[in-house]
Amino acid sequence: MTTSSPAAQAPAPEPQEDKPIHILWINAGLSCDGDSVSLTAATQPSIEEIALSVLPGLPKIEVHWPLIDFECGPVQGADTFIEWFFKGERGEIDPFVLVVEGSIPNEAIKPEGYWCGFGDDPETGQPITTSEWLDRLAPKALAVVAIGTCAAYGGIHAMAGNPTGAMGVPDYLGWDWKSHAGIPLVCVPGCPIQPDNFAETLVYLLHQASGAAPMIPLDEQLRPAWLFGATVHEGCDRAGYYEQGQFADTYDSPKCLVKLGCWGPVVKCNVPKRGWMNGIGGCPNVGGICIACTMPGFPDKFMPFMDEPPGGKVSSAASTVYGSVVRRLRAVTMHTVDAEPKWRTRGDTLTTGYRPPW
Repeated sequence: MTTSSPAAQAPAPEPQEDKPIHILWINAGLSCDGDSVSLTAATQPSIEEIALSVLPGLPKIEVHWPLIDFECGPVQGADTFIEWFFKGERGEIDPFVLVVEGSIPNEAIKPEGYWCGFGDDPETGQPITTSEWLDRLAPKALAVVAIGTCAAYGGIHAMAGNPTGAMGVPDYLGWDWKSHAGIPLVCVPGCPIQPDNFAETLVYLLHQASGAAPMIPLDEQLRPAWLFGATVHEGCDRAGYYEQGQFADTYDSPKCLVKLGCWGPVVKCNVPKRGWMNGIGGCPNVGGICIACTMPGFPDKFMPFMDEPPGGKVSSAASTVYGSVVRRLRAVTMHTVDAEPKWRTRGDTLTTGYRPPW
């Protein structure tokens, strides 16, 4: 009998675990951090389920997001938070998904200073602008996601007359921009973001990165097509009142809100169907008009708020005439069908029209 050498008896080395996908989250654009706050209400899935990688089939995740990284700050704490972004720039945490919150100011028009920054340059001690971080990280990111309307299209900070030259990420990088993995920019608008819309989009991209999902389908405005493929009006519980020419004149009315300034018939958004938190709430669901916060032209093209939208008077007048006829016709039908069939009475004769087969 031969004996094996110690080397032959040694167990085979265990395979290395798959590298995690890092999520680098910059919330230092021009914004109110409302999208970060909104995401804490996500339930389908929750941010905790994403961060802890507990969803079936989801690859290992490491999230570097200021809102939940409570142990450290930009330049102090258990570790240096900003160092993860330098690692991304150096290619030390490939792959990573870059999430951008807030609009991007045009620093080229501000030579004497800057509008917003994120961390300090260790060589100069000066703040690194948000736009410079985009220049550094976007070419090395697996995917770039703009969360909220400010990051997607400029939003409030990009209104006419603003001094910052603010713009969305697609305006800054280019609408045809693609990552080195061939993934286009992904915009998930909302002011703030509907929390489950972003959580679902992020999970889709992570599944795509692991090879479990095809290329993310986007519309012409780079929004996830399955989330923004229908208008507010198409998913609104009040849409039937519009068809019948019945319009609210107070906010506590259940009828259509178009005359009060609702832009729902032309706005791409799924909030009426999805609700806001765990399926509950959402602007028109609770009596609020749609002000078009998911649209690229927001807010300039939809102001002044609370006024009836252009064309609303014509369409609502036509709907009122059409609806009055429809209501009368339906009243006739209702009188007929809102009663039991006549044969459901006691008697000695079967009057249902049944015919014996023999």
